[in-house]
Parts: sequence; C-alpha cells; structure tokens
Amino acid sequence: MSDSLVSIQIIPKTKNGEDVIPYVDEAIAVIEESGVRYQVNPLETTMEGDLTELFAVIEKMNKRMIELGSLNVISQVKILYQPDGASMDKLTEKYRK
Repeated sequence: MSDSLVSIQIIPKTKNGEDVIPYVDEAIAVIEESGVRYQVNPLETTMEGDLTELFAVIEKMNKRMIELGSLNVISQVKILYQPDGASMDKLTEKYRK
C-alpha cells in the first residue's frame, strides 16, 4: 500500500538558456522507468508510492538533469505522508464525474 503522494516540479538551469521542456521530458522518463504510479499535470507531476522510494526517484531525476548538462536543479516538492494509505484517486475522487 502506498503511504505517500509526492508532487514535484523540476526546474533545471540550462547552460545557455535552452528550452527546459526536453529536460522535463527526461525527468518524467526517470519516473516512468521507476515503475511508480504517477500523473503528469500542467505545472507538476504527482507520484504515488512509498516515501523512501519516491525520494529515491527524485534523487535520480536531479542527477539525470546534471548528466544532461544542467548547471543545477531546483526541485519544488509537496508531500502527503499518510501511513494508513495515500492514493491520488482517493484524494481527487469527488472531483471526477
């Protein structure tokens, strides 16, 4: 059972002010490769899983940005930690029709 929801907005600083969208696409690919459940939203991506596992994904995302040539990375993170279970579906079910 998942105990956490983590939303992340990753903001890589590129060498010459290049478009960051290819970097963001790579960050999302890191999430995809991790196997955790996730949902891409316009300004952030939300992951669902074990908090320790999700932190490891964030670490891999940041390292990937540096591998791609980013000078540094800002990661804005929001965390819902709920030991008895956390679910994107449960949290948003009242808004779906």
